[in-house]
Amino acid sequence: MTPTPAAETAILGGGCFWCLDAVFRELDGVIESECGYAGGHLPNPTYEQVCSKTTGHAEVVRVTFDPAILPYADLLRVFFAIHDPTTKDRQGADVGPQYRSIIIALDPRQEETARAVMQEVATSGLWGAPPVTEILGPVPFYPAEAYHQDYFARNPWQPYCRVVIAPKVAKFRKAFAHRLRRASA
Repeated sequence: MTPTPAAETAILGGGCFWCLDAVFRELDGVIESECGYAGGHLPNPTYEQVCSKTTGHAEVVRVTFDPAILPYADLLRVFFAIHDPTTKDRQGADVGPQYRSIIIALDPRQEETARAVMQEVATSGLWGAPPVTEILGPVPFYPAEAYHQDYFARNPWQPYCRVVIAPKVAKFRKAFAHRLRRASA
């Protein structure tokens, strides 16, 4: 899909980017989802470099969305519900700084909204502990290699997809049925 003039962009990381990407692709209002790296110091990193834990980058997803359908705050509410923002540098068995919970705020409005939604999540007791999500200002986004894009849809029988991603997507579908992309979209 071609982004509309009113489209906005968000950059979010919460563990393995394949998981977030799989969910965001089903979320109504999302125009595009792209896996990549951000928050580190090495320009144009490779997956292997990011996995070395020396680049400072996190696995992230750049989401282009229509705020008339999916306000940024609602996108963040889904984000906080589909990963555990209370664990530093970890999501399940995935451990390392590349798996940290991170929001790249692209402008002051996004930063303000991110802090407000994070406080809302902390107050709600959703996770039983306060979020440790890092919020950074604008930093470069580096697209991940082509084989990472839309990974779940292209590799549904891969063990990681079946054991980790599929249950996360199923949980999202149940909790956010009202937010699923319409079949005609």
